[in-house]
Amino acid sequence: MALNISAKSASITASVVVFLFYLLGVFWSFEPETFDIREAAIADAKVDNVKPVVGYTTTTAIIKIAETILNKPGGYLANDITPPSVMLDNIPAWEFGALEMVRDISLIMRQSFSRSQSQSLENKFLKRAQPKFNIDHTNWAIPSAEGEYESAIQDLYSYRKDLADPLVQDAQFYARADNLRDYIREVEKRLGSYSQRLSASVGRNQLNTDLAGDKVAQQSTFTASAVIVKTSWWKIDDVFYESRGACWALLHMLQAIEVDFADVLENKNAAVSVSQIIRELEATQQTVWSPMILNGSGFGFVANHSLVMANYISRANAALIDLRELLSQG
Repeated sequence: MALNISAKSASITASVVVFLFYLLGVFWSFEPETFDIREAAIADAKVDNVKPVVGYTTTTAIIKIAETILNKPGGYLANDITPPSVMLDNIPAWEFGALEMVRDISLIMRQSFSRSQSQSLENKFLKRAQPKFNIDHTNWAIPSAEGEYESAIQDLYSYRKDLADPLVQDAQFYARADNLRDYIREVEKRLGSYSQRLSASVGRNQLNTDLAGDKVAQQSTFTASAVIVKTSWWKIDDVFYESRGACWALLHMLQAIEVDFADVLENKNAAVSVSQIIRELEATQQTVWSPMILNGSGFGFVANHSLVMANYISRANAALIDLRELLSQG
């Protein structure tokens, strides 16, 4: 009798623990809200008692995005090996998407935004920060991913402090059209990849356009002239949330670029273009009311959330290509 009571108590306890883990997992799975990067930069400038000079808002955007990845409910989950976070995949995918955008902008900051010419010296803080963001995002041992990201954030704080100090001459941010084109070119490739991966949720027969029709072009090994492209059923939600995380981060980066590159955009008649891209990205952050990511056929009875997301991303990417063309004009 005592044995039966003990087994029943253990069963109840296990059920309660599983239920609590479930509730905690649901809470941790809520995506961070968007925020006004202009207000965040102004607030930080007041705390630092400095004027928000050119580049201050963009640097603040990188810092705030990276801090959100680390400090949202549940903290950084991609490298957790304990329950309930080890059983979650949507938010870790979201984290990776946002992280990829941080990696892209930190590379451009190091190579373009902070350098006047190709022969100029790299900023010491950006030189240290950029590689730290590139550690394997699932690494939990020493050094841990979040430890490296935290260190990179501190380097960005140091760069931003020097940027706003008129007595420091070797920390600069150059808001030029050619620098902005470099960043947009990187973003185009990233969004193009997400659009293709999202569209592959329903599977399609795709022609090989790798050589772009150039009759003298060559590639390393032979590939088929047509391939069936389809995302694994197990990965559809991961691709969806990775794309949402990337769009969330890019949305804030473009808001910062609106501030720091305001004169360049106005001169190129491109300010409205950036605003429209931001609107397209805001649409990607609409609430998902379905309890799961649906994968209906293109014109079937059931929605396909991946195709809806791909539509918004493709429109934003097309607008980015147009923006780059505007920046190229004299």
